[in-house]
Amino acid sequence: MHSSTLAVRTHRPVLLVAGILCIAASLRAPITALGPLLELVRESFALNASQAGLLTTLPLLAFAAVSPLAAPVAHRWGLERVLFAALMLLVAGIVLRSAGSAAALYAGTCVIGGAIAIANVLLPSLLKRDFPQHVARLTACYALAMIAAAGVMSAVAVPLHRALGAGWPASLATAAGLPLLAALLWLPQLRFRTTSAPGLSSAPASASVWKAPLAWQVAAYLGLTCFVYFAAIAWLPSILLEAGDSSAHAGAMHGWMQLAGAVPALLLMPLMQRMRDQRWISFASPALSALGLVGLMTLPALTPLWVFAFGMGMGAALILSLAFVGLRAGNQRIAASLSGMSQCIGYLLAAVGPTLIGFLHEAAGSWTVPLVVCTVLCVAMCGLGLSVGRAVHIEE
Repeated sequence: MHSSTLAVRTHRPVLLVAGILCIAASLRAPITALGPLLELVRESFALNASQAGLLTTLPLLAFAAVSPLAAPVAHRWGLERVLFAALMLLVAGIVLRSAGSAAALYAGTCVIGGAIAIANVLLPSLLKRDFPQHVARLTACYALAMIAAAGVMSAVAVPLHRALGAGWPASLATAAGLPLLAALLWLPQLRFRTTSAPGLSSAPASASVWKAPLAWQVAAYLGLTCFVYFAAIAWLPSILLEAGDSSAHAGAMHGWMQLAGAVPALLLMPLMQRMRDQRWISFASPALSALGLVGLMTLPALTPLWVFAFGMGMGAALILSLAFVGLRAGNQRIAASLSGMSQCIGYLLAAVGPTLIGFLHEAAGSWTVPLVVCTVLCVAMCGLGLSVGRAVHIEE
């Protein structure tokens, strides 16, 4: 980026940050909106449990498949343009998913996952380039926007279905409003790129990232976080129902866990700016989640407390995983390649998590074994956090 262009951008940070936050708000809501409506979707197309579960797995597989492609594409066409194209692709995927046929439902879900994957990868690179001194704080802000929008969309999906009177497709289609707003706010940024985005040349950085032990630590931390968190998203209501809770209480606890995940975004913003490194918080976050899981198994009478502790720990770990991309990268090019690598591995594990945990439950006949496995993975993350939290960088 030329210095004159950088000067123009840095004199207009409010519009740029608003665009970033609106993009972030678009990256989970289209997926979480489906959960409350899933039973209605199943009834419409007579889907069995496996076919319905595929609607959760497909976006995660798309994340893994598309993430490594984002940096080379951004290098060729420019980071701003590719982010705008991803928003338009996301709108198209949401509309296609709501077209009313089973084929469109699955195809639209894949398109949504691919579009989100591109923006997921490029946002950390954008922060590293334009706000190198504020990576941790802005990562926490966009994680908060992402989680809050997802929670709101989950809460309003069923009321919108009832209010609109046009079936679940109309309710799902309303999720297109977020990426449309983000695209409008992003339009002024398109004039800052014409052909290429300096610092995103993918080949050398990509090679160095895949060979760097620290990069694998970043990827492993994100991967384990995604595995445990998405398994909980998929199975927590079933775990609580089997323990004797009502469906209403199980649903409320599911929302409570997601709300807890937003708390660290507020707490980590001031903390991470003052830290010399992130070792203790990288250790404490999965430790808190492990405590929540152990409490859930041993003292179920305090379920709200344990669910909140688990959600808060996982929320903090997710924010740290995203922040590590910028904090551990030596430059913007490495940040883009590290983001693609870590999210590819992370979301492959996320796609495996719900299925493997469900299989363990069926094989064991109870939820104890799956919960113990998730606890062990959280403990492994504690050890990994002491290493990945060090203030070191991946260099070319």
